[in-house]
Amino acid sequence: MNGRVDYLVTEEEINLTRGPSGLGFNIVGGTDQQYVSNDSGIYVSRIKEDGAAALDGRLQEGDKILSINGQDLKNLLHQDAVNLFRNAGYAVSLKVQHRLQVQNGPLGHRGEGEPSGIPMPVVLVPLFALTMLGAWALMRYRQ
Repeated sequence: MNGRVDYLVTEEEINLTRGPSGLGFNIVGGTDQQYVSNDSGIYVSRIKEDGAAALDGRLQEGDKILSINGQDLKNLLHQDAVNLFRNAGYAVSLKVQHRLQVQNGPLGHRGEGEPSGIPMPVVLVPLFALTMLGAWALMRYRQ
């Protein structure tokens, strides 16, 4: 492996309905307390068990929240972001950025003893089935 970490970045609109415990997650970040170096964005730090976000299932810890109800979260102090969430109302629309870690390093050559990434049964079972089908067809054809 080359030691580099690559990410697949996707954006998603998530609609949540505020529950008894609010939206069901905590946030970190802001211009006054950056969570990620050189990024003053707002991030999900914790999903509360049985909260609205956990029940929905799409919001994940580490996701960056880009906007709430269409209001951009760039360049906000942490407390200003918290106030936006608290005053967002009952039905809340979040624009969220997910960062998924993807396999790093070359996909071609692998060293001796390194797995190819495809489980052996996934290759052998269909190959065995095709061999048996071929043998059956050959025996039927000869009769």
